[in-house]
Amino acid sequence: QVQLVESGGGLVQAGDSLRLSCAASTYTFSRYTMGWFRQAPGKERQFVAAISWGGGTADYPDSVKGRFTISRDDAKNTVYLQMNSLKPEDTAVYYCAAAATRVVVTTPFAYESWGQGTQVTVSS
Repeated sequence: QVQLVESGGGLVQAGDSLRLSCAASTYTFSRYTMGWFRQAPGKERQFVAAISWGGGTADYPDSVKGRFTISRDDAKNTVYLQMNSLKPEDTAVYYCAAAATRVVVTTPFAYESWGQGTQVTVSS
């Protein structure tokens, strides 16, 4: 398994931006599809973004498309989630995850490794 550590969460106002980072401890980071998920209290874990092995493909749900951007820096073993135009409904714990597959996957069951999560709170 890959050890993942998220950072960058916090309390912001609606319309603000945040960038989350996720550092991975593995020599083969470039061979993982990386994903971001979020979970609000009382709700199921929700797919937010994923980027494929090599960074050639990314996917987002409609709820964040156009506002969130996932990227990766394989030299730094890090994946990022740039979140713009944040809304109160984006409030959740955000988790980074790694899947040993070439393609983008959007179901949490496809990911073998998870970080501890970072809280993002958006006030109105």
